[in-house]
This record gives sequence, structure tokens and C-alpha cells, in this order.
Amino acid sequence: MHNIWILARKEYNHYFISPIAYVFMIVIYVTLGLLFFVDILFASQYTQYIPSIQNLLQLLVFPLLFLGIPALTMRSLSEENKSGTLELLLTSPITDFQLILGKWLGAFLFLCTIVVVTFIYPAILNSLVTPGIDLKVLASGYLGLILFISAATAMGVAISSFTSNQIVSLFASVGSLIIFWIISAPAQVMQGAVGEVLKYLCIPTHFYSTFLTGIIRLDDITYFISFTIIALLIGAARVESRRWG
Repeated sequence: MHNIWILARKEYNHYFISPIAYVFMIVIYVTLGLLFFVDILFASQYTQYIPSIQNLLQLLVFPLLFLGIPALTMRSLSEENKSGTLELLLTSPITDFQLILGKWLGAFLFLCTIVVVTFIYPAILNSLVTPGIDLKVLASGYLGLILFISAATAMGVAISSFTSNQIVSLFASVGSLIIFWIISAPAQVMQGAVGEVLKYLCIPTHFYSTFLTGIIRLDDITYFISFTIIALLIGAARVESRRWG
């Protein structure tokens, strides 16, 4: 555990000196701020419209999905592969899974730090609407968002272990996340077990209809945790193959 924490802390601190991370933070906060302002302005002009925490969380998901997570994780192991430092790490007293877990944990904690700052928007919204925002939806929504970040970050780290090219890692991560985002579409025309499996694998199935509406279900939590663990195991297996390859 000590080795994992040292690696995670090193990874976490590295993001604060990375220009990509700061560009991402600026994009996230400026975009959310502008859209939040437009949402409040719209509500002030149309009294029948009530701004909600769901709108804010939905706006936060897409920059994370299509920009933030792939951009932040693309260098996790790709950079190590390219610079040759991966071989040094593999000769250190750290297991393959500890290496993957440390890389994932550093990125995950950095993304959680970014998400925590966005609490300012629900706080402002709570002071503007009567009788205040639904705290149950707020808690479940952010829990779902954290679980989604966990799974998507694990996928990004795992994909970065397969290539030394960060751009390839970036596009592969974006493509993979998009597949898991829209994979339920074929399920609409498929019958039986195959359709059910595709529907279950779809990320929005476990977020929009449950966490985003204030519902916390064990099977949704299990889905994201299992997604995270499987992705990390795939990444560890790839690192191990490099060790013996």
C-alpha cells in the first residue's frame, strides 16, 4: 500500500505542473460557469422554469467524457513507455498491479479535486431556489459522477499501457468511452440475452435513470466498481506482458 500511495502522490502532484491539466480545469470551470449563468438567466426570465442540479451534473459529464479523462490519462503509461522509464519501474520493488493502481489513483484523486470545486455551483443554486435544491439528488448525482470518473479513468490508464503514443492513447480512450456510452443503441433492435447484455454494459443506463434522479442502486455501484477493477486488471496484465516480453 505504501508503494501505491507514493506512486499516486507523485502522479497527483505531476498534474499540477502539467499544462494539459490546467487547460482542462479552465475549460471545465469556464464552460460550467457560463452555462450555469445562462441557466439562471433563463430561469429569471421564465418563472415556470426552475434550474436543477441535474442540469449542472449533465453539463459536467460531457467535458469529462470527451476531453478531461482521456487527455489526463493518455500519458499515464504511454509516456513511461516512450521515455523508457517503464523498464526502470518494472525493476523496482513494485508489482504490476501496484503500478497500474498507483497511476489510476493519482489521476482519480486529481479529477475528484476538480469535481469538489464544482460544489460551488450547487451552493449558489441552493441559495437562489425555494425551498432549495434536493440534497438527495445532489448526493446521489455526485456519487454517480465519482463512480463514473473511477471507471473511465481506469479505462484510460489501461489503454495507455498498450501504446507509447499519447495521441493514439487519447483517441483510443475517447473512442472506447463513446462505445460504452452508445452501446445500448443496438439493444433497441436486438432481442433476448444479447440485447440485455448490451443494455447493461451501457454507462448511461447506470447513471441517468438512477443516480441523476436521486436513486442509488447496488447493481449500479457494482457495475462501476467492476468496470474499474476489470480495466485495472487488463492494464496490469499488459504491463506484465511487457515485463516478460
